[in-house]
Amino acid sequence: MRRLRTALTGCGKVAGIHAEALRDAPESELVGFCDRDLGRAEAFAGEYGGRVFADLGEMLRSVEPEALVVCTPHPLHADACEAAAAAGAHVLVEKPMAASLADCDRMLRATEEAGVRLGVISQRRFYEPVRRMKAAIEAGKIGRPVLGVFQMYSWRDEAYYASDPWRGTWAGEGGGVLVNQSPHQLDLLQWLMGPIEEVFGYWGNLNHPSIEVDDTAVASLRFRGGGLGAIVTSVSQKPGIYTKVHVHGSNGASVGVETDSGATFVAGVSSEVDDPPLNDVWTVPGEEGLLAEFEAEDRRLAKERSVTKYYHAVQIREFLQAAVAGREPLVTGRDGRVVVEMMQAIYRSQETGRPVRFPVEA
Repeated sequence: MRRLRTALTGCGKVAGIHAEALRDAPESELVGFCDRDLGRAEAFAGEYGGRVFADLGEMLRSVEPEALVVCTPHPLHADACEAAAAAGAHVLVEKPMAASLADCDRMLRATEEAGVRLGVISQRRFYEPVRRMKAAIEAGKIGRPVLGVFQMYSWRDEAYYASDPWRGTWAGEGGGVLVNQSPHQLDLLQWLMGPIEEVFGYWGNLNHPSIEVDDTAVASLRFRGGGLGAIVTSVSQKPGIYTKVHVHGSNGASVGVETDSGATFVAGVSSEVDDPPLNDVWTVPGEEGLLAEFEAEDRRLAKERSVTKYYHAVQIREFLQAAVAGREPLVTGRDGRVVVEMMQAIYRSQETGRPVRFPVEA
């Protein structure tokens, strides 16, 4: 397969995972790093190779990447995406896709007009326990998915919010637990349950008085297929308990995954996840005894690979392969917009006191 010239902008905490994947992927020729702090870009180039730039436009003109990975803070994603698309580069952005629906629409418009691919990081779709759930649902093993539940009881301390000036602010982050810690599971919920019809929700700040944004949110959902859903997501449970997504079917069977145990991983801070993702519920008729087998397999795989790096690398390779083949990646820009719709629907529902119907306009 042809190698794509790749580059990265935003050399912050999560960027190291991406840089390592781009360096090692057989589909990638890593040619550049961009950061307003030139010293950070130089440190990345020293470890992973490539030229360094403080200006994205200059990097796009000088090294002409064919694919750009965007790891800047969320409100800066749209500008980087538009610049890359105008230069003819495919774009893969870290979650969430953007801080606003207006920015999502700018990104979609720019990439579609330029004829390049847009993808959003949601590496938990590639977890083996999640793939088992998706396959079981698509095979009709639980009947029709009728109830989907996302629960996160996690923790973030004051040092976390102080680690970057943009954290915990509406202007710098666009939100709190919904925007930063929940996108992966919000994506899984809608991917497994199908298109959303309506969301009603509330958010609050329960025990983080130093920040402006939500540390907790709850919501009820109706899906177009007739199913119902529930969200409880929070970073107010010290030291963190678990994060789970469960789907229950019309035949009474259920499938579920614990994507994270304890407090969720903090890129650039946590060294490695404590436990691998595991299926924690599996009552498919005739398969009720498979949980132990699934767990043994997933724990074996976790000993052979880094959970924090491996699945990013898998998604990055899949995105580059899709770009070369001229097809859509598994996680598209349209998928990324749905996740931002879910966040914004909860914020808007609290503001208006009413449910918010989908699609949600900017």
